[in-house]
Amino acid sequence: MPRLWIPVLVVLATACHSAGRPDVRVVGAREEVVFVQVSNPASHPMHLTKLEYTFLAENRTVYKNTIELSEREVPAGQAIVVEVPLESEDKEPMTLEGTLTAELDQIVRIFQVQAQVQPH
Repeated sequence: MPRLWIPVLVVLATACHSAGRPDVRVVGAREEVVFVQVSNPASHPMHLTKLEYTFLAENRTVYKNTIELSEREVPAGQAIVVEVPLESEDKEPMTLEGTLTAELDQIVRIFQVQAQVQPH
């Protein structure tokens, strides 16, 4: 039986520079994948390169991984969805925490990301 997850909190992306900061949120999940939407509010394309993340439940690590995003591009003012693997049988609320590495205006930036997912 597939596990379903419902996003409960839209979250947070911060960086040293606020200009061009992406909006990141969980938009859904299915079986062993959590769907994370990354929006680019900047007036130039944003090239995503890597997402390092950890799923936590009750302050313990449930799953940790790194995804190489192969220079996925988020056009100016648009959004894309990134599939984030989750290999776990836990059915309790979890927090997705990590860092998103992207290039914006030829500058590599690292954004802290966090979002909550709730089992259904």
